[in-house]
Amino acid sequence: MDLRKERTKKNIINAFIELRSRKPLERITVKELSEKALINKATFYSHYLDIYDLSSQLENETIDSIIMNVSNFDNMIEDPKQTTQELVGAFLSQMQLISILFSDSRSSVLSSCLEKRFKETIYEKHPEYRTLEMDVKLTMVIQGSYYAFAQNYKNTDVAELARIIGESNERMLKS
Repeated sequence: MDLRKERTKKNIINAFIELRSRKPLERITVKELSEKALINKATFYSHYLDIYDLSSQLENETIDSIIMNVSNFDNMIEDPKQTTQELVGAFLSQMQLISILFSDSRSSVLSSCLEKRFKETIYEKHPEYRTLEMDVKLTMVIQGSYYAFAQNYKNTDVAELARIIGESNERMLKS
């Protein structure tokens, strides 16, 4: 990609994140975003289908970044404490962007996508875990870990929070 296109795309993303930090996704218009990014609407549409496409791409990049910071998703069942530690670190590294992109109507997207990706990875490597019981446990562990972290990380020692979540995950998965 040439430098002009890269710079334009970066301007679009920065303008979107700034707007998104102040208002719900549904209230952002291409016109408003284009003005903020100092581009015309046609330039925006040469990069994205619409505002939702842009948002979705940024959400997926954020999820990919979180996933890349967890070395072995499939290790969640054997070593939930270690996997939880890595997951908490991944959440922390992306928390500012998470709080912007996954707010309002998009609040459940992150945990649902993470759950889907975790399960796909685990079941691919360990098909023997594909049972209703394990599926329910993994849903509770993944969704619960994210929501417990998101609700508490600002007001507590993050290492202690990660320990508590990890131990809870271990009890859930080992029972």
